[in-house]
Amino acid sequence: MARILTGIQSSGQNGEVHLGNILGAIEPGIALSKKAENEAFFFIADLHSLTTVKDAGIRKENVYAVAAAWLAFGFDTEKNVFYRQSDVPEVCELTWHLNCFTPFPMLANAHSFKDKSDNLADINAGLFDYPVLMACDIILYDADFVPVGKDQKQHLEMTRDIASSFNHRYGETFVVPEALIDENVMLVPGTDGRKMSKSYDNYINIFLPDKALRKQVMKIETDSTPLEEPKNPDSCNVFALYQLLANETEVESMRKNYLGGNYGYGHAKQALFELIVKKYSLQRKKYWELMENKEQIDQLLSIGAEKAKAIAKPVLKRVREKLGFNV
Repeated sequence: MARILTGIQSSGQNGEVHLGNILGAIEPGIALSKKAENEAFFFIADLHSLTTVKDAGIRKENVYAVAAAWLAFGFDTEKNVFYRQSDVPEVCELTWHLNCFTPFPMLANAHSFKDKSDNLADINAGLFDYPVLMACDIILYDADFVPVGKDQKQHLEMTRDIASSFNHRYGETFVVPEALIDENVMLVPGTDGRKMSKSYDNYINIFLPDKALRKQVMKIETDSTPLEEPKNPDSCNVFALYQLLANETEVESMRKNYLGGNYGYGHAKQALFELIVKKYSLQRKKYWELMENKEQIDQLLSIGAEKAKAIAKPVLKRVREKLGFNV
């Protein structure tokens, strides 16, 4: 059985999981975890979030919201392992050990650092050291494969370099992971046509109450074509989102509405709102059941952490033995 490992971000000033996360990460990740030949280790990266989120209450709420979303979409916590990163402190010890073998230029060349290096006063040591913690997140669990997008490929290559270098010096200690790169990662447009992102404030949160969700959908930017005139579905943000969620018959019907005229963007937005509510009705219900029973989320994450520790402790023991520390 192949072990697949994925870290799930929990940063930002709220824990909202948007439609882009669902279509681009949650649904594909769960599909990957359901394959009989795979065992998935999915963790919520709350230690990583500390580089930007300093408010304890916000960080805790983010974890609950992210966990509830994955559970609402059916992630199987019995077959797989689902845990909070900070519940496995072994990752912090391993990070220190491997910090002592990671060259400064490697970290200085990391995108996570270089993208913000214009203002060094705003960079903390955690952000600079981000790639080592990320490497330890992976190799601590003997992961075979890590699904990554093209923009994350560098971090996986650094992980492989760190693990291989240690193995070369001390003998086989770590499994060197392979990247699983999906060339067909879904690009979900936001309400302004750019990639859906919380940083752009152009996202749609399907877990909002109906009134608030409809308000977000109605914010989608459109052109000024009058109601009675035909409209181009292929240049419309509303249609772009609709066709990602609808079946072929629904998409074709919507296309005809656009091309036929006497169909306004308000009608299209209402149709998109109704489709979201219908398509995700069960997930929305389950999400709020979980958010109103956070003890259940804590219990599931704690069970996952114990499973993760059962793998992490022997790996850390191997490292301590190689380095001459008591075990």
